[in-house]
Amino acid sequence: MKTLKISLIALAFSLGAVSFAEAQTAPNAPAKVNVVSPAKWKADVIEVGEIPQNKPKTIEFEFTNTGKSDIVITNVKPTCGCTVADYTKTPIKPGEKGKVNATFNAAVKGAFSKTITVTTNAEDQPKSLNFKGTVI
Repeated sequence: MKTLKISLIALAFSLGAVSFAEAQTAPNAPAKVNVVSPAKWKADVIEVGEIPQNKPKTIEFEFTNTGKSDIVITNVKPTCGCTVADYTKTPIKPGEKGKVNATFNAAVKGAFSKTITVTTNAEDQPKSLNFKGTVI
């Protein structure tokens, strides 16, 4: 009986050691790497201040291609019908600048905050550009 208890204790310790060793040698999850975008935006939020009602205002977002290959803007989408977007349509070579222009039709008085989503071939996720101010 004493031999059985010793065997069970030895078995429990060996199973615990194996589990501990497996936990220690299990592959770790891949580390998250912060990928720096080759599109270096001058600003991704612009405060336009006070603007007059019913007078369209154009806001320019500029970026520089700091990467090693061309950047192509594939889509630009404002979040509302009160904003029209225009952008650089040709490939932006390394070291060159590109831009996204947002023309906001300030029809309603009061504070506003608008977003434009920009998709490029340089990033997996679209870039959000914001502008805000007050219509007087």
